[in-house]
Amino acid sequence: MPWRWRSTQARNRAGVQFAVRHIDLRYKAQSMTFDNSGPVLVTGASGFVGSHIVRLLVEAGRDVRVLLRKSSQQTALSGLPLDIRYGDALDLDSLVSAMTGCSTVFWSVVDPRFWLSDPSPLYQNNLDGLINGMEAALSCGVKRFLFTSSIGTLGFNRDGLVTEDIPFNWHDRASPYILARLAAEERLLEYCRDRGLPGVALCVANTYGPQDYQPTPHGNALWEVADGQMTTVLDCSQPTVDVRDAAAAALLAECYGVVGQRYIIANEYVSNRRFYALAVAERGNKMPRIVSLRLAWAVAWIAQLWFKMVGRRDTLISTDAVFLSNAFKAMDNSKARSQLHWHPRPLKDTIRDAVAWYASHHGP
Repeated sequence: MPWRWRSTQARNRAGVQFAVRHIDLRYKAQSMTFDNSGPVLVTGASGFVGSHIVRLLVEAGRDVRVLLRKSSQQTALSGLPLDIRYGDALDLDSLVSAMTGCSTVFWSVVDPRFWLSDPSPLYQNNLDGLINGMEAALSCGVKRFLFTSSIGTLGFNRDGLVTEDIPFNWHDRASPYILARLAAEERLLEYCRDRGLPGVALCVANTYGPQDYQPTPHGNALWEVADGQMTTVLDCSQPTVDVRDAAAAALLAECYGVVGQRYIIANEYVSNRRFYALAVAERGNKMPRIVSLRLAWAVAWIAQLWFKMVGRRDTLISTDAVFLSNAFKAMDNSKARSQLHWHPRPLKDTIRDAVAWYASHHGP
């Protein structure tokens, strides 16, 4: 008897089923020519994107392994029929052991701590860990290597939509976090070109949706605004994507993705004004106050000076954070739509489902 999702929240269950139906017909049809019968490995499986990839793979009837640290929070994976292997992206032997016999690797390891004053962990986890993963994949004969990258690796376009073929062109403004993610993606494409790695990069926008257990900083902000806890937000805009659609893109890329290519996995580009208007409408609360970027940057600059004086490090308040909040513009996802057959859901559905999930886990 096939395994069924056992969420107590009907809306969450419907959201998972929507995502599976979204990819189901094309995914199953392609499996006739692409051998996806072997075990698959998901790294970073306890994270937001990784755990949703795991759910969709389980729903599709795949034999799923996950690589976790023993210290990883496993709430997002609770109840799923998984082959859990313990190891670390920085431990090559544990990667080889976990990948042996696997046809596909979904690499979703990411250190998202953009606020770190010491960038060393960002390069170790995001770049060195990936290199280990690619070396392990090559030695194990993995057939597909799907890399969860970031829209932060894309170049800016002052004259229109951002596309995959625009080279990175803002080194002078990029934070160490962005540069580490860029270095990782560049190394992946190099391995595809020079070493024969069967890799595909997915440049994923800010993800929102249910099952955000950690939670992510931006997801937590969505909930706090919707619930009336946060009363001030920045006057900025962002590309967004439903986390379930980002996971669906990974499964579709396994079947349809062109080796050595990257795909923009971003849906609606939205202002905070509209984004949070949709959020507060779900809970019947007031709109937060919108603060200008110029004022926010000035406050962050003063805060940074103060933190430096008192010896405080690694804070979320920084001029880099203010810059990145409005750095990314509207993106062209037509390549993912046409080549991967990817069709993301409307943003309003994402916000509705996310707020409902947060309310069920954090609300009164």
